[in-house]
Amino acid sequence: MTAELTVAAWPGITPRLLRDGPESLEAYRTAGGYAPLADPEHLLNEVQASGLLGRGGAAFPMAVKLRTVRDNGRQGGEARAGSVVIANGEEGEPASIKDRWLLRNRPHAVLDGLRLAAGVVGADRAVVYVSDAHAAECVERALAELPGDLDRPSIELVTVTPGYVAGEESAAVHVVNGGPAKPTDKPPRPFEEGVAGKPTLISNVETLAHLAYLHQHGAQSFRELGTESCPGTFLATITGAGRPPALYELPHGIPFADLLTLHGVSPDHVRGALMGGYFAGLVNRDIVGTTLDHGSVRTLGSGLGCGAIGILTDDCPVAVAASVLAYFDRENAGQCGSCFNGTAAMAAVATGLRDGNATAEDLDRLKRWSVVLRGRGACATLDGAANVAASLLAQFPDLVQRHLENGCQTCRSGAFTAARPYEVESLEAVVAV
Repeated sequence: MTAELTVAAWPGITPRLLRDGPESLEAYRTAGGYAPLADPEHLLNEVQASGLLGRGGAAFPMAVKLRTVRDNGRQGGEARAGSVVIANGEEGEPASIKDRWLLRNRPHAVLDGLRLAAGVVGADRAVVYVSDAHAAECVERALAELPGDLDRPSIELVTVTPGYVAGEESAAVHVVNGGPAKPTDKPPRPFEEGVAGKPTLISNVETLAHLAYLHQHGAQSFRELGTESCPGTFLATITGAGRPPALYELPHGIPFADLLTLHGVSPDHVRGALMGGYFAGLVNRDIVGTTLDHGSVRTLGSGLGCGAIGILTDDCPVAVAASVLAYFDRENAGQCGSCFNGTAAMAAVATGLRDGNATAEDLDRLKRWSVVLRGRGACATLDGAANVAASLLAQFPDLVQRHLENGCQTCRSGAFTAARPYEVESLEAVVAV
């Protein structure tokens, strides 16, 4: 998808992360950025009080991550120099654009959050991990202009070839350690033994930008938007529905139907959505009646993930699932037999279903694979494929049956076959913050 990207905040709110155009160091410092970290324990308590959840996909509590790495980096009650923090900006989901946008336009907010995270956990080394060439250039310029009197660890930029598995946390550690961008077996996990065998905090760049906001404004201000269990705002990449893509800053808890109105899509035309980029799978029209927070979307059997939502209107969900599964088949790391073979097998059945060639026995196998293959790979790629297969069967049973009988007129007249469904390529933005 190459249309212009609309960048806008939810009507009536003051944006916390989105800005009109690239932000200079002077503007960032004038707004309160890079303030001294006088009391790391106080900031950790503020993060705990804020309820900040990770924005990379898993929605893991940031305070727990910080505290775990800090504690693992201590010996005999004293801080052990050598723990590491990584700002993960390798945006492996093709349907997501938020991390690239932040790194290109607000690198100082990300670097500030990285500095603060390092201060809380006692790290003496920090890494910005990216694959987008333009984002890397913006981070490099921001690093070059950092004030000399800033209390911070050594910060380095590590670039990697883009890939779905390259953003997985153990793959990031593998690259920083000098290896290929491929996941490794767990345990140990990075918070136990990561870069150079040291406790390593890996945090999504949007999460770190929220951490910088928290340092400036505090937990109470952070909680003024969002819900009790899912506070704050999040960046949502919205694609599909025949509309140009958009990056919105949204408060958690807004009605999905209101987002459709903002995006210019009639709820009556929505067949469902592809959630969390590709990882959280498909959801049917029930999405129209829910609110956008982790708990509510979870009750539908799906998830917000990284905040990327592909809206399905004219596109057939079966064909979309087939395309996503074919993508997983191509993008797996090729190092786990269960994933290498499992993604290929599920993609073949979904493609056959799309083309009217699948049998009832094929669907039985697909259903079984979507259950028994979970958790068998070194990373979550196979789980993502299983999510797509399982959600297709559970959310669209009537449509699946129609395809089994070769009765889908949409696919018969020209099936959806995108190699990277709902990909956002362009960052030429129309900003309305």
